Amino acid sequence: MRVVFAGTPEFSVPCLEACSASGAEVVAVYTQPDRPAGRGRKLSPSPVKQAALAAGIAVEQPESLKSAEAQATLAAYQPDLAVVVAYGLILPRKVLAIPRLGCWNVHASLLPRWRGAAPIQRAILAGDTETGVGLMQMEAGLDTGPVLLEKRTPITRDDTGGTLHDRLAALGAETLAEGLAHMLAGGMLAATPQATDGVAYAHKLEKSESALDFGRPAIVLERQVRAFDPWPGSDAEIAGERVRVWAARAVEHPHVADPGAVIDAGREGIAIACGEGALRITALQRAGGRRISAADYLNARPELRSQRAP
Repeated sequence: MRVVFAGTPEFSVPCLEACSASGAEVVAVYTQPDRPAGRGRKLSPSPVKQAALAAGIAVEQPESLKSAEAQATLAAYQPDLAVVVAYGLILPRKVLAIPRLGCWNVHASLLPRWRGAAPIQRAILAGDTETGVGLMQMEAGLDTGPVLLEKRTPITRDDTGGTLHDRLAALGAETLAEGLAHMLAGGMLAATPQATDGVAYAHKLEKSESALDFGRPAIVLERQVRAFDPWPGSDAEIAGERVRVWAARAVEHPHVADPGAVIDAGREGIAIACGEGALRITALQRAGGRRISAADYLNARPELRSQRAP
């Protein structure tokens, strides 16, 4: 089976490795063009490109797949199947029709919930207790195709965007490997149409979402801190200083203080009054600094230990 793989970020790499290990022939890897990265803003290859070059696989990096030239290049590889994992470019209908067996997509949610760009973080933000990955037969709509295989995993209260990302990347590779093994053995996967109810869209994350609004319930802010670790992070003001919050817990702490006021500060963390309950911050980062514990932060700001709101 001749496979063309399309992906870009670190999430896609385990699936590329699963394709290579399956016995299928990965004839080409498509990934987005090199982008500026780091403080020097030098052009940097995507994680998928790096993995492909290390494996000796041909790499294609078109700006778009809409041109006849790009489509002809893809067709020349004579793919039986295309596997798409967080590629980041839209596949036109003509591209979807090129592989003999169509195009598969590995998506990090339990479809139809959280179609779109940021399903991992949106699931945490919404307070979902379960998520998973789906192996989907692609069609023209945004993540609307029938599901071929699905695997589930719980979302724990300790999960962050980073930990859930890594777990789902591994689960996605496992699901893809199972699907490829079935096809290579001569079988066919049953395609189950997505439900028409329960559709939710996971819009792309924006830096503008990073501010913590202490007027909201503490549990909502806890989910935000977890979901936005490692990116875009959660920004807040503690007694006049802007900081980035990396770990926090919603706690039951009766108070009549205004949202944003420090109501307790000690070894266990810094409790901030919220619209409902309080948010106890346990890890944070000062401007230009590194991630530190709340206890270390209080060593630098000892006045907060005696700053108590009612």
